[in-house]
Amino acid sequence: MSWKIDPSHSEIQLSVRHMMVSKVRGHFATFSGEVDFNEENPAASSVDVTIDASSINTRDDQRDGHLKSPDFLNVEEFPTLRFVSNRVEVVNDHKGRIFGDLTIRDVSRPVVLDAEYTGQAKSPWGTTSAGFSATTSFDRKEWGLGWNQTLETGGILVGDKVNVSIELELIKQEG
Repeated sequence: MSWKIDPSHSEIQLSVRHMMVSKVRGHFATFSGEVDFNEENPAASSVDVTIDASSINTRDDQRDGHLKSPDFLNVEEFPTLRFVSNRVEVVNDHKGRIFGDLTIRDVSRPVVLDAEYTGQAKSPWGTTSAGFSATTSFDRKEWGLGWNQTLETGGILVGDKVNVSIELELIKQEG
């Protein structure tokens, strides 16, 4: 059964270490996708999500501009990021692992999302919604996002590990 992402009730967040002492957090404001959520056999489900790279928001216009530049996402040449699943592994009634390919700057690499199914509800408008949470992390250099600066005190300005946290509310597509 096809489910569409409800963007006003969903979020894709990320965090990266800054100067090795704190985490900078941000999110992508614009994304869309479909989930083929097989309620009878969750392992037969699939996910396809496209993210507008230029919608990154870390609450700092200068940093966001740098993240959109060729040093990082290069949104002029690569306007979207995409995750497409290729396998779902059921862990228990509410947890699973979603294996797939994440494409950034035309580089596709495998990632695994640790996912949790948080249930379903009927809306006052007669639609059915389902909720999912997921997390993953990856080394940004594997996608060619290698820009950095060495700090005077040792260490680096931007951490290599990107942590991703996803909250999705899906709307069942009838018919």
